[in-house]
Amino acid sequence: MSHSRARRVRQLLRAQDHAGSGPVDSPRRTGGGLVPSLLGRSADRGLLWFAVGAGIWAFGGARGRRAAVRGAASLLLSSAAVTTIGGGTVRQATRPAPESGTALRRPPRTGSFPSGHAASAAAFAAGVAMEARGVGAVLAPLAAGVALSGVRPGDHRSRDVVVGAALGIGAAFAVRGLVPSRTQLFPPARPVADAPALVEGKGLTVVVNPSSGAQPQLVSPVQQLRNALPRAEIVVHEPDSGPLADVLAEAARNAARSGGALGVCGGDGTVNAGAAAALRFGVPLAVLPGGTFNHFAVDLGTDTVADACAAVEAGSAVRVDVGRIRPLVHAGGQFPDRHVLGPPAAEPSYFLNTFSIGVYPELVRIRERWSPRIGGPPATLLALVQVLRTTRPLRARVNGRRRAVWLLFAGNGAYRSLGVAPTRRHDLADGLLDVRIGHGGPLARTRLLATALAGGSARTGLYAAARPRRLVISELPEGTQMAFDGETRRAPSAFVIDKLDEALTVYRPAAD
Repeated sequence: MSHSRARRVRQLLRAQDHAGSGPVDSPRRTGGGLVPSLLGRSADRGLLWFAVGAGIWAFGGARGRRAAVRGAASLLLSSAAVTTIGGGTVRQATRPAPESGTALRRPPRTGSFPSGHAASAAAFAAGVAMEARGVGAVLAPLAAGVALSGVRPGDHRSRDVVVGAALGIGAAFAVRGLVPSRTQLFPPARPVADAPALVEGKGLTVVVNPSSGAQPQLVSPVQQLRNALPRAEIVVHEPDSGPLADVLAEAARNAARSGGALGVCGGDGTVNAGAAAALRFGVPLAVLPGGTFNHFAVDLGTDTVADACAAVEAGSAVRVDVGRIRPLVHAGGQFPDRHVLGPPAAEPSYFLNTFSIGVYPELVRIRERWSPRIGGPPATLLALVQVLRTTRPLRARVNGRRRAVWLLFAGNGAYRSLGVAPTRRHDLADGLLDVRIGHGGPLARTRLLATALAGGSARTGLYAAARPRRLVISELPEGTQMAFDGETRRAPSAFVIDKLDEALTVYRPAAD
């Protein structure tokens, strides 16, 4: 902007100083008094909004966590914009003169234009609303109160508040442009499946695993389920009621007889067991998020128990892929890499999210122990450092080639994020395995750690990624552990990983 144009802008703003100080600036009309003053002070430096964001993060589930992060990012961007504009373009915009007898005890040192409180309030509320409309609607009156609390003698004019709020909303849209919200990421054309519409849950049997370590919620998932689907049968699995797999099998068998569906409420391990039962008896599966992370439910688009209940009543469902682990036996002869499928008695294992061997099972264990305290990415890095420091690579044959492997990861479907710990999928029926391998070699620990810090983009021959449809692993050392969907068990010495394409019917909310 040229000096002459900037001068004209400042002259125009100064000319509007009194024009922008209309009747709305009167404390009588804006509710000037104790309540606005307390609102304004609580919002200093964004403290009010960060506290609100922490509450949304703790009790809002997966959608609430995304909303809290987006609101905080929008607030920080709006604060930077206010600082830039207030400190540069319009630095001559002085505070309005207080009326007689209403001088502030501590007059602000900064200019009045634009209002930082209004910008922060609007940015946070708008950012939250872009991920969770209901929560954003609840925050709107509070945001308006904070914004208007600045319209009082000696603080802000109405013009300052309007422009500040516009800046805040603009910051929220700017963040959404950089990182699209979940509503913008339309799910791909997953195969739509026929599933019964179970009005009020009639015909639905839900097995609840209370030991899944669920995220805190204001209303328990079981109570939410009873309120939304009063005719559903709810079975709470207790330790003395037998193995969870047997309880799920009985519930799936009953659902198959009545033409209903099986529901599971718990973490990814519980959902995995429910999927195996649903596959065995050919019934649809309803996934109600009730665990710590709920990876499959989040990728499916079922963020809350209410989402799952609405899909069950509407009969909205899709087909998804299922990963499969089948044991192999040596075919005989002099070639150690020749194996065939094991006998029919060797039951396959299934996974909906991920499979791994090497240090990854231990990495997951450490990450899940620390992530509630320090967050997912820092916990992943901490776990990676610890396992690379204390463990050694295992030797195995992968697709016929002998390798030293630090970790081998196979995802049920392609993950969008890079690196050794991918986190998000957008298509659960793509027919692919997302395979990532960390090889052993010179300075392997340091080089793999650098790869993790670079998000998988570092150039190193120790890290490889591919998206095959089938993977054969053999000659594993005795006692090797494998992990899938959060559960660990001893791995066969040889096995094949492949996919059952579109094998499982799962309820999910209909796309807009």
